Formats: sequence, structure tokens, C-alpha cells
Amino acid sequence: MPPLPPRPRPRRAALRTAGAAAAAAPLLALAACGSPSGAAPAGTSGGAVPVVASTNVYGDIARTIGGGEVRVTSFISDPAQDPHSYEAGTRDRLALARAGVVIENGGGYDDFMGTMLKASSSKAAVLDAVRISGRTAPKGGELNEHVWYDLPSMALLADRLSAALAKARPGRAAVFTANATAFKAKLKDLEGQVAALKAAHSGDGVAVTEPVPLYLLEAAGLRNETPEAFSEAIEEGDDVAPRTMRETLGLFGGGKVKALVSNAQTSGPQTEQVEKAARDHGVAVVPVTETLPSGQDYIGWMAGTIAALGKALS
Repeated sequence: MPPLPPRPRPRRAALRTAGAAAAAAPLLALAACGSPSGAAPAGTSGGAVPVVASTNVYGDIARTIGGGEVRVTSFISDPAQDPHSYEAGTRDRLALARAGVVIENGGGYDDFMGTMLKASSSKAAVLDAVRISGRTAPKGGELNEHVWYDLPSMALLADRLSAALAKARPGRAAVFTANATAFKAKLKDLEGQVAALKAAHSGDGVAVTEPVPLYLLEAAGLRNETPEAFSEAIEEGDDVAPRTMRETLGLFGGGKVKALVSNAQTSGPQTEQVEKAARDHGVAVVPVTETLPSGQDYIGWMAGTIAALGKALS
């Protein structure tokens, strides 16, 4: 995977508030661009179904399921763009108003989508990946919204997406079903690779800079040894407390962890310090990302991540 430009992540709460305010006002003026009241969503009467996805991860899955029967717009594909601070442009709002199917991550990850939809007259079928996954916050904890690293959840999304596309284009339903079946078969192959990692490395300790890949790591039977205060601070863009930083750096010297899984799309002095400590102690650093790297599809991306994790653990 080619190196990605690092980006600092600002505080999420402030970004969500600012992004929502920026998106809401101009959207009101575009409400008339949507389907007339009671009309079918755009693209449902023939031709390619317009699909809008919050990120290129879901855009790629939509192309895989829809094939040549869809026209996909992904709002976020730049690895330097933070979904939490995304501000929609006029073209984005117009694409959403004309969409037949909309895919959002949900769970607070891409709140700008909900803001846009509320202010739009769009009658698109809206698929919320977190809601479809059935994932919820653990008791006393916070929801991990990064469900694209949860392979079974993507299988559920494929079924829902196939059904939504079939409703928009009934005559091509068999195509969507076949494509979803093929996609889910590839997901099953990936799950087999994860199961093999679990058989060989269940209980092994790992560290993470952020909770982005945790669903995949948990499926592999790996134990996250990262102090919660560290990954939470990094994810929120806060400074890590000195005591928490010492505890995190101490993971690498005593063989407590076999790999550091680091979000390659966020970087700062503290994550760089942790990555250096890992390398200095011979602990492999496995990069992960939040958006699909250029030139890759979802299946190949996940396969590469699983392979890199296996190499690190070995």
C-alpha cells in the first residue's frame, strides 16, 4: 500500500456541530431539486440507478452489487478528508436529491449525511450500515462505528443493498442478487482467513492507535492491550495524558503485544512516538485506513489488511 498523507484529527464534537451548521442552511434552498412529492426516487424508472455513498468504501460495494446498473457518487474518497469535518458542496447536495439509493455509515461517523437528508426532499432508500449491522454500544461504553471492518456486517449490507436496487430496477433484480451472492462468497473466504488467524494467534496481544480496526481484530481472537484512554484521546484529537502515554509505550518492551495496528490517515507527535517505540522494540506496525486506497476494491483491501496482520503476528 503506498504511503498516505497523514492528517491530524480535530475534536469530533466541534466538527460535527460545524459540519451540520454548514450543510443545513444551503440545503433548504435546494429542497426543490429533489423528487416531487409522491414521486418515485430518481433512477427508478429506467437507466442506471443513482447511488450516493458517504465514503468510497460503500461506493465500491455499491458498484460491486449494482454492476453496470448503477451510477455511484462517493462523497469522501480523499484519504486526507476527515468524515467528521466534511462540508457538503452544491454538487453533493444535488446528487443526494437525485439519488435512488443512499448509503451512510451511521453511528455518528458521517453525521453530515443525516443533516443533508433532513434538509432535502430526497425520497431515496437510505441504508444505514451501523443500523443494518445490529451493532450497539457495550454497556457503559461507546459504539464502535467502524463497521466496514466487520465482515458479517458487510454481508448484511450487501443483501439490503441488493433488495433496494431490485426495488428501483425490478427487471434487473436477478443481476443484483447474483452480484450480492458472489460478493458474500468472497467475504466468506476472508472470514476463513480471519478464522485461520484466530486458530494460530487467539489470545495474542495487540495495540491500536484508534478503535478503527477492532471488529477485525476481535474476530481474529486478538486481545487489545491499548489503554482505553489512549485510543480515545487520539480518536478525539486530544492530548494523551503523560501517565497514559507511559503505559502505552510500556506495551512494547515486555512482549505484551505482537503488533501495533495504526490508522495511517491520522498522525501526530504522539502516534508517531508510539509507532517509533513499537519499531524500536521489533514490534511490527500494521497500517489501516478509513477510506479505500486508490486502485483497490473492498475485498482486495480487506484481504491485504488481513495478510499484513498475519505477517506481523508471525
